[in-house]
Amino acid sequence: MAEQADELRDAAGVQPPRRRRLQAVGASVLALLVGVNVWAGWREVQTRRAAEVREQMVTAGRAGALALTTIDHNEVDRDVQRILDASTGAFRDDFAQRAEPFKAAARKAASTSVGTVRAAGLEAVDGDSARVLVALTVMTSNRGAPEQQPKSWRTRVTVTKVDDGFKVAAVEFVQ
Repeated sequence: MAEQADELRDAAGVQPPRRRRLQAVGASVLALLVGVNVWAGWREVQTRRAAEVREQMVTAGRAGALALTTIDHNEVDRDVQRILDASTGAFRDDFAQRAEPFKAAARKAASTSVGTVRAAGLEAVDGDSARVLVALTVMTSNRGAPEQQPKSWRTRVTVTKVDDGFKVAAVEFVQ
């Protein structure tokens, strides 16, 4: 008899209370699963973006350290411009003020230095700025000086977001 009543209700478009509850639970579970998947997808996008930004920071730190340690007296104007293009703020202003004496000294000594990055990594991130530790080997030669051995340097390069990229804002040598 109960089955006949259910059939009559189904035919009339009226669902029994138990079926409505099951449908409501099913819809709730489905909504929850969709919400969890959307949230997980959003977190994945955020994680990837953060990783890309960290990689850009390290790349800028590496490039800045290389620019500062790779100077050829024959191309010193270009090399100094590369340093200025890769820098910002007080660091850039200070380097720009010292650029002409720097170029003159490099030409006079016929100095050439070539930096090679051995390793680089993030030390800290603070919003749109980061400190990048860069380990380098620098080979320098000067006219009239005996062949020099490569020197190992460790630098802390602070990079800051400028427009759509990062530039060197400070450099310090570390022990």
